[in-house]
Amino acid sequence: MMRKLTFGMNVTLDGYIAAPGDDLGWSGGEGPDSSSSDELFQWWSDRVGATGLALYGRKLWEVMSSHWPTADQQPGATQAEIEFARRWRDMPKVVFSSTTSTVDWNTRLVTGDAVTEITRLKTEDAGPMDIGGATLAGAAMRAGLIDEYMLVTVPVLVGGGTPFFTALDSWVNLNLVETRTFPGGVVLTRYETRR
Repeated sequence: MMRKLTFGMNVTLDGYIAAPGDDLGWSGGEGPDSSSSDELFQWWSDRVGATGLALYGRKLWEVMSSHWPTADQQPGATQAEIEFARRWRDMPKVVFSSTTSTVDWNTRLVTGDAVTEITRLKTEDAGPMDIGGATLAGAAMRAGLIDEYMLVTVPVLVGGGTPFFTALDSWVNLNLVETRTFPGGVVLTRYETRR
């Protein structure tokens, strides 16, 4: 039994995980309908709580590690933010980077070949893994290592940026296994890779 690897992120309707300039403003909780943000944030927090190991590329690691290690100590932190920060710090993480020199908060750094290491990690008898970051996930996609795709589609068009999906050498057939609508028109679709 192979350990399951899931790639899931917030994505624009036109397929981007970041707008030009790595702008993530479209995905945040500052919208007019805060209930959708709260419900979606809790869903992501529960996802972090259930993840056995998170795999990060350098850019996503830098975004996450610049905020979440101390987010629970910030003035005005909500209970949900405090819970997410604690879950994030406790969750085992692997960062794949040849330029990052140090990592912290229950994290291990891998500077070698990501596909080789992810392939090895999939054979371990442990909990499910989540992968994040366009470059890292793209390498895992091309290698056929991703078992599940979770798209949390935000109803916005940004016209360019970092795409969720990478160029592939061959088709990947998927089965839809879950849909869920959040307030504000945000839609989760979850697909399993058909093997």
